[in-house]
Amino acid sequence: MAAAIKAVNAKIRSNKVLDYFCSTHFWGPASNFGIPLAAVMDTQKSPEFGTFMRYALAVTPRNGLLFACHFVNFNAQLTQMYRWYDYNYQGGKTKWENIKLEAERQGDMAGKEAQGIVNKVEQKGREAVEEVKRKVS
Repeated sequence: MAAAIKAVNAKIRSNKVLDYFCSTHFWGPASNFGIPLAAVMDTQKSPEFGTFMRYALAVTPRNGLLFACHFVNFNAQLTQMYRWYDYNYQGGKTKWENIKLEAERQGDMAGKEAQGIVNKVEQKGREAVEEVKRKVS
């Protein structure tokens, strides 16, 4: 029996099309596509019958993990939609440009301050070397 299964598996894996259709690279996205498909289908129904998260609580036994997954996904997508709207229509683009300019300015200031500290340390090091040379001589 194991040899027969091994032979079928080898036959599937030798054909690129069958190999793709029998892999998680196909079935993972194909299964996951059911979520947006259900959401699109729900747009044609009355708002009282929305099933985006309700399904997870309607099945028996209730699936709290699936509900939590849908809840987090819903809020993440809502946040992304708000960020897109804010960036493109509420002045977010100029706000981010100003933040970048301010970060560059502060980075330049920090770099200059760091260079000043390096110069002071080098000067103190040279002074220490000179003092040691004087004491040794």
